[in-house]
Amino acid sequence: MAARANLTDALIEARSRTFELVADLSDQQMIGPHLDIVNPPLWEIGHVAWFQEKWTLRHLRQRKPILEGVDSLYDSAAISHDTRWDLALPRRDKTLGYMQQVLAGVISGIEGVTLDQNQEYFHLLPLYHEYMHSEALTYTRQTLAYPAPELRVAHSKGPSGAGPLIGDAELPGGRFYLGALPDEPFVFDNEKWAYPVDIAPFKIARAAVSNAEFAEFVEAGGYARETYWSPAGWDWRTGAKAEHPVYWERGEGGRWRRRHFDQWVPLEDHLPVIHLNWYEADAFCRWAGRRLPTEAEWEMAASGPGIGSRPGPTKSRFPWGDDEPTAERANLDWRAMGCIPVGALPGGDSVYGCRQMIGNVWEWTADDFKPYPGFVVDPYKEYSVPWFGDHKVLRGGCWTTRPGLIRNSWRNFYKPDRRDVLAGFRTCACEF
Repeated sequence: MAARANLTDALIEARSRTFELVADLSDQQMIGPHLDIVNPPLWEIGHVAWFQEKWTLRHLRQRKPILEGVDSLYDSAAISHDTRWDLALPRRDKTLGYMQQVLAGVISGIEGVTLDQNQEYFHLLPLYHEYMHSEALTYTRQTLAYPAPELRVAHSKGPSGAGPLIGDAELPGGRFYLGALPDEPFVFDNEKWAYPVDIAPFKIARAAVSNAEFAEFVEAGGYARETYWSPAGWDWRTGAKAEHPVYWERGEGGRWRRRHFDQWVPLEDHLPVIHLNWYEADAFCRWAGRRLPTEAEWEMAASGPGIGSRPGPTKSRFPWGDDEPTAERANLDWRAMGCIPVGALPGGDSVYGCRQMIGNVWEWTADDFKPYPGFVVDPYKEYSVPWFGDHKVLRGGCWTTRPGLIRNSWRNFYKPDRRDVLAGFRTCACEF
């Protein structure tokens, strides 16, 4: 059962964060240019409220829509992405009012009520959906070169003096249960349920690939050598005319710099490389004589077999154990307003010595996004099923991910050509 006060606080905080992420944007910026990879922020925040209204107020409580014709504005499964700039969206003030009205209706229905498991599910689903869209609003601001958002969070630039973390962790392999265990309080359908896989011994990098490491690949002509790219990757590179990561450029003296929101900063050697697509990560691995980890390898390196306190198959919820994330363990929740060095936060190491497997950057894996054995679709049918087969899996969260959302078994997924998302990668040795 949900703790009513905790759920109310979480819903209010999530909506407050959404408001903060767009508060400084002009009306023109709230629409923005028509791009394939982002949504108009004005549409996105309305969609967040619509989703909550749909599942909590309309589906669970059988209420009528607050706004007439609202489904024709915000139903992402029915409204083509290309048309979202042309919709007759409510003005900014009316959109914010709609968001407040939906939230107030949800909260009023919690007061004095003990939620059963079904009711709790349809309150948590929109909450976690809003968490995901707050991340999307952040990388939208990066894509459009808007200023960094001004948020009421405890900012930290990360530990001073932290640098690289080289070397591999050696894992013995063996039987591992991939996926979420049934005692998780909430999981999405694509995590269900843990099933046994046999993993061969392998070596995985203790840290994500850094800017300095990826710059070596760029300087070695990695983007110009077809031999390092898969056929699909080479087609993408050629079509995109990519010569380096999307937000990099040569600065004074030929030194690399990168764009962080609307500011150009010198490339930080020990930060993880970010805003790479799967093709770029795969090409680096071929150049380096390495490979991307499989989903099962990644999750084993993060979770470890036999740790945790659960009966039956056991593994930790997080790399460090079962305790919730803290600032000493993971770079999450906009605390650093960007990435921190790959060698920082040893307190978050997994039992095998892998660092930052939660937070900092999402990490591409080798695998296509597919259902686990015995997959059963959840009520939100559009969450996973439409994307099986042509997306790649990412793991671990990034610096904007909400702590309440992420865990070792959480699966993210994007098409392999997406460079706008907050993604990097770590590598595995090709032979053990």
